[in-house]
Amino acid sequence: MSDKPDLSYFGLQAYMGTTKHMGGLDTTKRLLAACPIDVNTYVLEVGCGAGATTSYLAREVGCRVMGVDLRESMIALARERAEREGVEDRVELRVANALDLPFEDGRFDVVLCESVAAFIADKARLARELARVVRPGGYVGMNEEVWLQTPPPAEMVDYVRRTWEIEAETPTTERWVAMLEAAGLEVTAETFVFDARRESTQMRRYRPRDMFRMVYRTVALYARSRAFRQCMRGRHRLPKDLFRYYGYALFVGRK
Repeated sequence: MSDKPDLSYFGLQAYMGTTKHMGGLDTTKRLLAACPIDVNTYVLEVGCGAGATTSYLAREVGCRVMGVDLRESMIALARERAEREGVEDRVELRVANALDLPFEDGRFDVVLCESVAAFIADKARLARELARVVRPGGYVGMNEEVWLQTPPPAEMVDYVRRTWEIEAETPTTERWVAMLEAAGLEVTAETFVFDARRESTQMRRYRPRDMFRMVYRTVALYARSRAFRQCMRGRHRLPKDLFRYYGYALFVGRK
C-alpha cells in the first residue's frame, strides 16, 4: 500500500486500516443482536471497509459472511484481516457498488449496512437494492447518520460536508423509515445522540497489531505532511451544539 495516501475521508481510512461506524462496537453489537444471526446465517455486509465487522461475525458467530466495498484498497485490508484471524474459509470479499449489487434476488438471510448510506445520494434506490437481495423473512440492518432536528443550521451542514465528505442529503429517522418501508420492509428504528463513551468502543474492533499500525501511520503522516496537519485541525473544530442536531439511528427491516 502506498505511503502517500490521498487525504480524502475514505482514503485516510484505507491508509490507516480503520473502519468507523457511529456508536462504536457497542452499537454494532446492538444492531447484530436485532438481526437474528447464528452459525447457519448467510450475511452480506455492504460497505465492509477494512473488514472489522465481517471478520467479527465469522469469528464470534461462525456464520458465512460476504463483504463488499467500492474500494479495492478496503477489500485488500479486509482480506488481510480475515487471513490473520483465521476465518478466510467463512469470509468472501469482492468489490461491488451498493446501488448495483451483483447478486440474485433473495440470496442472503441478513444484509447489513453501517455508515455507508450517508454517502449515497440515491438512498431510495439503495433501500430497494438491500431489500432485493435479502430473502423473504430475512432482515436488513442499518446504522446511519440522521438529523435529529430540522432544518439544521447552515454551518453544521457545511461542517458535515467538509469533514466527513457527505455531499448527499442526510435524512431524518422518519424519512429513512419511509424509504425502507417503500422498499417492502417492516421497519423498527431507534435513534441515538452522540455519546463519547459509546464512541470510544470503536477501538475494541481492533487487535494490538491493528492499533500499532493506526497509531504509527497517523503519527508518521502528521510529522511529515503539512497538508495532513491542516486537514486534521480543520476536522476538529466542531460547530457548537453539532450533536444536538446530528446523530444516528439503527434500522431493522424484515422482508
